[in-house]
Amino acid sequence: MTILRPKRTPSAPARPAPGGSSSLTPTQRRLGRDWRLAAVFIGPTLVLVAGLILVPIVSSVLTSVTERHGAETVFAGLDNYTALIDDALFHKGVLNSFVFTAYAEIFKVTFGLIAALMLHQMRRGRAIIAGVILLPWVIPTVVTAFTWRSLLDPIFGSVNVLLTDSGIGPALAAIGLVDKWPAEWLSDPALAMPAVILVNVWKGIPFFTVTFLAGLKAIDANLHEAAMVDGASPWQRFLHITLPGLRPVMIVTVLLSSIWTFNNFDLIWLMTQGGPGDATAPYVMVAYSKAIQQLQLGAGAAVTLVMLPIIAVLVVILVRMMRRSDQPGAADLGRRRLTDGQRRALPWVIVAGSVLVLVWASPQIVWKAVLVLGVFVVLAAAVGRLVSALAARSKRLAARLVGGGGSGVALVGLLGFVLAPIYWMTITAFKSDDQIVARTDDLWPTPWSTAQFTNLFTGAFGTWYVNTILVSVASTVIALICAALAGYALARLKFRGSESFTVTILLTYVMPGALLFIPLYQLMSGIGLNDSLWSLVLAYPTFTLPFATWLLVGYFKSIPADLEEAALVDGCTRFGAFRRIVLPLAKPGLLAVALFTLTNAWNEFLFAFVFITKDENKTLPVGMQSMIFNDVVPQGQLAAASLLVSIPVVLMYGFGQRFLTEGLTAGAVKG
Repeated sequence: MTILRPKRTPSAPARPAPGGSSSLTPTQRRLGRDWRLAAVFIGPTLVLVAGLILVPIVSSVLTSVTERHGAETVFAGLDNYTALIDDALFHKGVLNSFVFTAYAEIFKVTFGLIAALMLHQMRRGRAIIAGVILLPWVIPTVVTAFTWRSLLDPIFGSVNVLLTDSGIGPALAAIGLVDKWPAEWLSDPALAMPAVILVNVWKGIPFFTVTFLAGLKAIDANLHEAAMVDGASPWQRFLHITLPGLRPVMIVTVLLSSIWTFNNFDLIWLMTQGGPGDATAPYVMVAYSKAIQQLQLGAGAAVTLVMLPIIAVLVVILVRMMRRSDQPGAADLGRRRLTDGQRRALPWVIVAGSVLVLVWASPQIVWKAVLVLGVFVVLAAAVGRLVSALAARSKRLAARLVGGGGSGVALVGLLGFVLAPIYWMTITAFKSDDQIVARTDDLWPTPWSTAQFTNLFTGAFGTWYVNTILVSVASTVIALICAALAGYALARLKFRGSESFTVTILLTYVMPGALLFIPLYQLMSGIGLNDSLWSLVLAYPTFTLPFATWLLVGYFKSIPADLEEAALVDGCTRFGAFRRIVLPLAKPGLLAVALFTLTNAWNEFLFAFVFITKDENKTLPVGMQSMIFNDVVPQGQLAAASLLVSIPVVLMYGFGQRFLTEGLTAGAVKG
């Protein structure tokens, strides 16, 4: 069928009147050409962001100047803030948050960079290995916490047994890394913080590895080839080509991870509940204790708001870095503000300052962390040099074994670190209680038993599973519809305030749940939705919708606008072009968003822990936590539950990995 289009002269615009300023009404000149349509597209997202994020933040500020006296809530002015000056628990919580974040980020950057460099050198099997390495990041936090609690158990855990049998444990005690042996990892004040840092590092390395690997792929290979021709050593190429090329990716990744880690609640609560004493309690847990346990909402809100300026600094830097790719002129301006020498010196000044703060804040951990980090780096370098030397003598054999370098051997150690906890969780799920208590057949159940699964479903586990599915699917549908409409409007439509709204979306994405859980708890109580699954369906878009919108903005920008222009010229409406042209082309981005939002809702703990108390309304993370009675930990049932909780998420990521990579790449480049 031939479509007749109007004849155009060379000077005629691609779109007629809508693009010309002479055809615009005074209202369109003030508010933008597409302001009416933009209001329809952005309306749902604007209502949710304003009602569930911006209004609660204002409500939190108002709550922070009140305090509860019996059944009454009275105005207290700045009393809640001034009380924090002499609050030892608050001081300890802030210090714990800084220490936890600093050490975790140092180790994640180091090991993530090493892993990314090793994967980048691989010629075969890179996608498979990257998928396996991604598992700790994919599986729910509740699974991570209970698996590592089981491994670090001083009586039934395998860590102490393996370290004792290998002689490493007594050696650690001899050099002072641990005070006594066998070690009580989670109940010793000196070891609890390093233990939870270790688990956070285990879960966070995959995120750093994948993002750094994407950054390495973007570095022009010709630069390395030219440097090799000029006689540059591998270290010189790494220092002058690889690191500068990775700098933008590293800054964004570290800032984003630092915000997440600084506001961590679920991992620490599930592993130690802030103990022993307050050795691992972060500031978020202090806020929770004051607001929920002591019913002093004003004091809890004050704790979160006092930390807001620190988070705000990180957020502002992050937003500027993430939007710099769209504004090259701004990037050049930022470079002109510093001389070359200042730019080279700035990272080292930041590193030196951070080290001095850590030495002051946690002298008992610094030298241990430096020793462990140094040993791992030296071992990795030694293995690489050894295998490289072997490769020089027998290139064909070395190429078969390790891909022509030392990465294969080191990857075996990395995969062992990644997979060992997951393997332990799996085999424990198929052990009987007698095998677990007697510590027989630690590495292979004999015989295999399904008793743990049978016992698990005699309780409320099935109900928790159904609740989690319902909440996750409902919140994902809401986030996906709203994000698709708002993302398209921000990417394509012309209206006043679009840039400001885009920045607001990104700001609300990195806004910590610690700032929102108190006012949202008040909101849900006020409208009678506490202890209801609807409270979670409404609350979950607070952390899924902003990222989904920002990601889809980038993805829609990557779709050529000419296709829509042709449809509009042929008489299609803007909404018709969106539905028939853009959405089909945006399937990878939509699937990536759906996968991200679904898994985040599946894994969420803090809101479900605060909002839900009735057993029949609990979701899986909170329900599994309630299976522990005092010091009685049903390791077999928790392992079985962890396996059943992880399987759907792993399958979803396995099925959607290609779409996730394509969607995230397009969104990250353009967003």
